[in-house]
Amino acid sequence: MSNYHPTMSLEMAHKRAKMLATIRQFFAEREVLEVQTPLMSQAGNTDVFVPSVSTNLTVQDKPQQYYLHTSPEFAMKRLLASWQVPIYQLCPVFRDNEVGSRHNSEFTMLEWYRPGFSLAQLGDELAELLAAVFGYRLIMNHYSYAQAFMDYVGIHPLQASCEVLSAIAADKGLAGIDLGKDHQGWLDLLFSHLVEPNLGHDLPTLITDYPPATAALAKIKQDKEGNKVACRFELYINGLEIANAYDELADAAALQARFELDNSERESRGLPTMPIDEHVLAASDELPPCSGIALGIDRLLMVVTGAKTIEEVLSFPIGQA
Repeated sequence: MSNYHPTMSLEMAHKRAKMLATIRQFFAEREVLEVQTPLMSQAGNTDVFVPSVSTNLTVQDKPQQYYLHTSPEFAMKRLLASWQVPIYQLCPVFRDNEVGSRHNSEFTMLEWYRPGFSLAQLGDELAELLAAVFGYRLIMNHYSYAQAFMDYVGIHPLQASCEVLSAIAADKGLAGIDLGKDHQGWLDLLFSHLVEPNLGHDLPTLITDYPPATAALAKIKQDKEGNKVACRFELYINGLEIANAYDELADAAALQARFELDNSERESRGLPTMPIDEHVLAASDELPPCSGIALGIDRLLMVVTGAKTIEEVLSFPIGQA
């Protein structure tokens, strides 16, 4: 027998509506333009760890495969290249095979781009947005990826060998996993199990200076120790990753090389290769210097309201959709 009832209470629905109204007011006051871009694209996300949902479409009587966007990033960058003004978007995004107490295959993302902003300025604006949503000022803790790793795992992540990382994983009960020579794979495993759960319990925490292999579409720089790091940060509150920010790479040739490297990695793992978004490559060289950020609305609402599972902040999770 069907249970048609929502998993979200009416009280929570009011809190969600209020939070979305607060966010829209926040950006209206700062003259950041709200935009809407297509949910479907002919190109998919090449990122190995971000699986796209595909959909079959008929376009002028011809069957075509499209992809539901995993983020509005590419289309928003095309707008940025043409208009050169600050923009934001609130929209559903889709990830295949993502279901759990903190994950749903369809979730809501806030993404915004600030031409002329450094990553530090974007971090300050994120703190102001959180203050508007929570109703009081929050102090942000800043923590480098390497320092967090050293504090919770006991080694420097950029200097440890795969053998050392593998031994730590086995010692910590993550046995039976063999990532071979995938250095970043080992780091991701240890970070998600041993570091992430500890982050952002006292204060919202910005993790900065990620390994270059995690750069996605961010620029690369040298840290104080001379290590190459990605120009990005992630926000953690109560052990939950809430937001992900980049100093955006505006170099078509470098982006193409990254997309092709992703597809090579996909092939080596037996995953389907994804059609590359030629539109965003064409727009990239016209992209103004800018920083951009994606924030998970459902997870932020979980933190604000104290909800334990994502089902409490969604009307109908994927299993009941």
